[in-house]
Amino acid sequence: MLTKRIIPCLDVRNGRVVKGVNFEGLRDVDDPVTLARFYNDSGADELVFYDITASFEGRPLFADALKRVAAEVFIPLTVGGSINTLDDFDRVLKCGADKVSVNTAAVHRPELITEVSNEFGSQACVLAIDARRNAQGGWNVFTKGGRVDEGIDAVEWAARGERLGAGEILLTSMDTDGVQTGFDCALTRAVSRATKIPVIASGGGGTPEHFIEVLTEGEADAALAASIFHYGTYTVDQLKEQLEKAGIPVRSEEHTSELQSHSFI
Repeated sequence: MLTKRIIPCLDVRNGRVVKGVNFEGLRDVDDPVTLARFYNDSGADELVFYDITASFEGRPLFADALKRVAAEVFIPLTVGGSINTLDDFDRVLKCGADKVSVNTAAVHRPELITEVSNEFGSQACVLAIDARRNAQGGWNVFTKGGRVDEGIDAVEWAARGERLGAGEILLTSMDTDGVQTGFDCALTRAVSRATKIPVIASGGGGTPEHFIEVLTEGEADAALAASIFHYGTYTVDQLKEQLEKAGIPVRSEEHTSELQSHSFI
């Protein structure tokens, strides 16, 4: 079995890390540079930086905050927020990102995924999907930071995104986001089985058991979380210890240090 990745997420608004529940009720947490430095030094395999209101507000991602975060981390950094064009991808990569996440723009113009894959390589293109369960028992894709229901089946969209050239899927369940009662394993499993590229599960992690479940029964390749780490419930290293005890292979501290000694872009 391949090693599973643990990825903290920085949701940034107005230059500060925030966290809410079900994409609402955002509360201030900390400075992104301080948290980035902490996660870089505490066993995180990767880090995700999202400018969560850029797309809805129709403005470019805050490059200054991104540059300051990128200067503090030596693990792969995925960045998202108002990524609409090849120029946006190029600008974010030059600011220090290793991978770029696209959501709203890809839904509205799917060929952007192919353009990015051809220009920068599929490994640089992460398709972010915010999904919420519908009345029929499936999941719909939401855009604009979870504000707009596009009426698109999330599992079908994931499979199409892979065909278009996405190298990875960051899958967030809006139903479980921030509640810390467990990931939506049914959603994650459905997307994992519909695709062959890595799937990162996001939304709902509150205990080691939740991570164990989504990485096994949910068939996720990685798990992303914020609250459990931001508020000190567990450190990444503590979580990895529990995963190892459950027989789930994770990257060791030594392997993470080796990753930090290399440049990714």
